[in-house]
Amino acid sequence: MDNYEAFKKEVHDLTKIDLSSYKEKQMRRRIDSLVSKHKCKAYHEYVMLLKSDKEVFEEFVNFLTINVSEFYRNPEQWELMSKEFIPELMAKSGQQLKIWSAACSTGDEPYSLVMCLSNHVPLNKIKIYATDLDKQVIATAKVGLYSAKSIANVPADLKKKFFTQVGSSYQISDEVKKCVEFKEHNLLRDQYPTNYDMIVCRNVLIYFTDEAKTEVYAKFNKALRPGGILFIGSTEQVIDYKDLGYKRRYSFYYEKV
Repeated sequence: MDNYEAFKKEVHDLTKIDLSSYKEKQMRRRIDSLVSKHKCKAYHEYVMLLKSDKEVFEEFVNFLTINVSEFYRNPEQWELMSKEFIPELMAKSGQQLKIWSAACSTGDEPYSLVMCLSNHVPLNKIKIYATDLDKQVIATAKVGLYSAKSIANVPADLKKKFFTQVGSSYQISDEVKKCVEFKEHNLLRDQYPTNYDMIVCRNVLIYFTDEAKTEVYAKFNKALRPGGILFIGSTEQVIDYKDLGYKRRYSFYYEKV
């Protein structure tokens, strides 16, 4: 393949996604398989295709924003949220918590948050801010149709209450959908919202370089209220959490000092 550096610049101009912030070997391998799939012999040829074919462009963005998602992923960590963190945050901030689901993918996570909170407060008091840089996955999230595998970990009572079977898929209820506001947002480029009680960002930063991770965790810290909680994925850790202004509460939960 030809010049990857030039390709990264072209991709940034087209999508505003900075490939330098992703682990190169991993990302390059993924991109090369896509370039080959479209029978392009060089990166610049693939860029021409991205510019001329909307479907190929959408596929590429979708491919870059790695979307492996499921409801209540690692159920024991969600149980901990429900038993410990939600009551604790409500004691500080009241019933209407400000929660941000960052890099929310196809909506599994923000909708899980709504269901988890519904054990504590009525749905009309729940508002989740959910963002992703891929408008295609946001569109999927807004539709709210999921496979049986995707919702396998949802507690049985909540599954019964909030999902309707449609063929072999499951549709999430409109009352849950109403609790989530979806927006496009690029973690590496856009301004962060502020004053949040909790930020949930799981299994996304594993693809970032260490520098990019540190930058994002520092920005999350600024976006949280004092005592706010950051909930990360089961394969992740905030290595220099003390320097970044966090206290580690559990393996995947960090509190802003």
